Amino acid sequence: MFARLRRVGALKRGRLHGEPSDRRLARAAGVSHGTPGAWLDGRQLPQRVDPLLAVLDEIRTEAARRGLLATRADALGADTVGELLDEQRWRAAFEAEREHRNERSRLEAERQRARAALERDGLRARQAALADRPRPVRQWPAGRLGVHPAIPGRAPVPGPSAAPAADHAHAHAHGNSPGADDSRFVLPRYVPRPHDARLRRLLAPAVADGAPPIFVVVQGPSCTGKTRTAYEALHEAVPEGFDLLFPADTDSLLATLAADALPPRTVLWLNEAQHYLTDPQGEAAAAALLRRLDGEGPLVVIATLWPEHAEALTRPVSHSGDAHRHARALLSQAHWVDLPRTFATDLDAARAAAAEDASLAEAVAAGAAELTQVLAAGPDLVRHYERAAGPHGPYGSALISAAMDAHRLGGVGPLPLAFLEAAAVGYLTDAERAAARPDWFGQALARARTLVKHTTSPLQDVPHPTGMGRLPGTARLADYLQHHGRHARRFRCPPDSFWRAAHEHLTHPEELLRLGDAARWRARYAHAVRLYGAAADAGESYALIRIGQMREDNLDMEEAQRLYRLAVDAGNTDGLLHLAALWEDAWCWEEAEELYLRASAAGVEDALAYAGLMWDGAGEPAKAWAAYERALRSGHTDVLIFMAQSRWREGAPEQAAELYRRAADAGHADALHQLVCLWEETGQQEQADRQLRRFAEEGDTSALLGVARMLGESGRPQRAEQLYLRAASAGDDRGWYLRAFMWKKAGDRAKAESSFRAAVESGDLAALLQLARMREAAGDITGAEALYRQAVDAEADSEAMLCLARLQEAAGDRARAERLYLMAADSGDVRVASAVLALARLRGAEEETYLRFGLAADGSASDPWEWPPTPGPVPAASVRAPVANHPAPPCD
Repeated sequence: MFARLRRVGALKRGRLHGEPSDRRLARAAGVSHGTPGAWLDGRQLPQRVDPLLAVLDEIRTEAARRGLLATRADALGADTVGELLDEQRWRAAFEAEREHRNERSRLEAERQRARAALERDGLRARQAALADRPRPVRQWPAGRLGVHPAIPGRAPVPGPSAAPAADHAHAHAHGNSPGADDSRFVLPRYVPRPHDARLRRLLAPAVADGAPPIFVVVQGPSCTGKTRTAYEALHEAVPEGFDLLFPADTDSLLATLAADALPPRTVLWLNEAQHYLTDPQGEAAAAALLRRLDGEGPLVVIATLWPEHAEALTRPVSHSGDAHRHARALLSQAHWVDLPRTFATDLDAARAAAAEDASLAEAVAAGAAELTQVLAAGPDLVRHYERAAGPHGPYGSALISAAMDAHRLGGVGPLPLAFLEAAAVGYLTDAERAAARPDWFGQALARARTLVKHTTSPLQDVPHPTGMGRLPGTARLADYLQHHGRHARRFRCPPDSFWRAAHEHLTHPEELLRLGDAARWRARYAHAVRLYGAAADAGESYALIRIGQMREDNLDMEEAQRLYRLAVDAGNTDGLLHLAALWEDAWCWEEAEELYLRASAAGVEDALAYAGLMWDGAGEPAKAWAAYERALRSGHTDVLIFMAQSRWREGAPEQAAELYRRAADAGHADALHQLVCLWEETGQQEQADRQLRRFAEEGDTSALLGVARMLGESGRPQRAEQLYLRAASAGDDRGWYLRAFMWKKAGDRAKAESSFRAAVESGDLAALLQLARMREAAGDITGAEALYRQAVDAEADSEAMLCLARLQEAAGDRARAERLYLMAADSGDVRVASAVLALARLRGAEEETYLRFGLAADGSASDPWEWPPTPGPVPAASVRAPVANHPAPPCD
């Protein structure tokens, strides 16, 4: 066809002198102007024969007019012009070409089907080799996806003529469907709320053919309905034909991603996502999932997450390391859907639904706005734990208390029953221990596993991570009791038996590290070093750094340095930063810089910036600048801000402004805030106002607050106040607190106090502590004490407990002050040294002894203890000890 068309095109251009024109041919065929030319040049085949025949008819007419039909068409063939343009021949040729194309398409389709079949077979084979496999979305019942069963409520008794269909209808009224876990699984009628609409708006376009993968995180506190929300959206927005995969653990998730067994039209279900991301393999899983999100869709990843876990996983990088770099990157790609803690704004809708649902009716009748918690039997779990009724009640509650403390202080995985048994001893009175029977633990465990309201139990079985059934010898604490324990026991330190049991029975290195931190923050130093030692023996190199910090606190710098070097030898580059800090504190700048350079070469991103800041602080701007430029050449653009600040201090605002612009272009938002402050200070008010208007128009109140804070610190409180008020009027209540803090530092007590009160009224409970301090400074001790108590009750700030203790001490109530100081220390949320020194003072003890040995678990002074052995010496490195048991003098 192409060759024949090119012959006709050559005839038209040559012997027919370009006639008929392409425009005339296009009109005859009813096609666009350039189409006939494309056909006759052999660049394009017509889709239909009739337009082509119309073009050929025009050319035949022109050839007839010129008397050329009987002449030979060209040197390429023996046919005449009339034969070359014969309609029947073209029809036959076009039909042959069409059949050829159809055959070619059929063969290609067969090849594609064969390839698709091979791919499907390969995918099935890869999935069959996995411990957890996808299956159709509709085959997953709510309970299997992690939805909590609800309290059953009191359903009306059916009449004697009730038919079986009535029972079926009653099940649907509760949200159950055929194929649910079993007849006892109660799923209440669902009450949609505003966050449901947002979640479904996210999912609707994400399931269309060709849509890119999407990652959605449903965030909310314990028992607020996260999993149920995701489950309802799944059934509302995800169509038939999608599969769902619910990996049992991080290893299963990693295996699935490594096998490329997560194809398009799949939902990946990550209920309680913290279990995947905080696992030792969590970073690898996060990195692998990030790569899959860059692949082919549609793919929907739905995760649920508690706010405290979300905060821990997304917290900015600290000096101590970046333990969740990939998890933070993954979560930064997520679309977040936040659930409210209560139904406070949706009670009317819940009451309306309760008219037709027994479970909802009972929850509403409880009179609380926390409907989801009541539905999940949360308050009943707490009553079961606190009442400890019956002969086995105290022993069961002791197990639950130990589990609460384990979860709130760092244990996130399954708890060994041997740990609970050993820890429970310290939670019992002498009389209870004496009365315990030989089978006390089995009875206590049965009590702690009692099914409450036919729904859930305090201690629950742990599913086997790879097989069927439960994981023997372990238990997990109910979610609601984990949440309750964080608050109810926040001023309590676990007994000695807890710390000993953790040391003897827990083996997860990260859990041991976190529990060591918890002991250290509560001045239980003997337990802390033992737990750190166990973590180090289990391969956790950060434990070596923690022991090194404790040695440093005791001015044993040589041993601290040895431990930091051991951490470096174990592959932990943060040890280099701690070694550098030792030299920096000893004013040995060159030695510190050498270590920062080693850390940078080992991949520590901020090490060169630390070197620059060190030289800045040492009064060596030229050396600081050299370190910053070296960091910049390595791609660390964050130092542009430090360089700009340096130029600003040196009186070069134009250079500073250019550096701030470069930092802003590199994505550092704070650079733009500081640039606005520079403009303000250098009189470039128009530029500053223009950028501030842009912040306001974009709704970026954080930027307004950042600029306001810097203006206040630079001595322009009136200008800063305008921005604070603008942010507050835009709905960002942080403006009240920051404005108040600025006026407090400026010494304007009246403005500060009124702003703190406005912050409290807007719901910022942290302002209570500041307001109480101002009342105390003004001599209103009664008002200050009331505000301190309010802050403690609202769990706004544990520092308020220290302030209350100080007031009681000043009032002469030493016994009460001592109790409050101990509660503050036991919270682990305050400057523990302040509380420990206060206890030493009240007890007439040597402060150095308290700081060295800390407290016993019961809050009394700890007996002297020896440092446990740490790993032996390592091969000599190129770093010598800056000090030995005392701070070093300045280096030459």
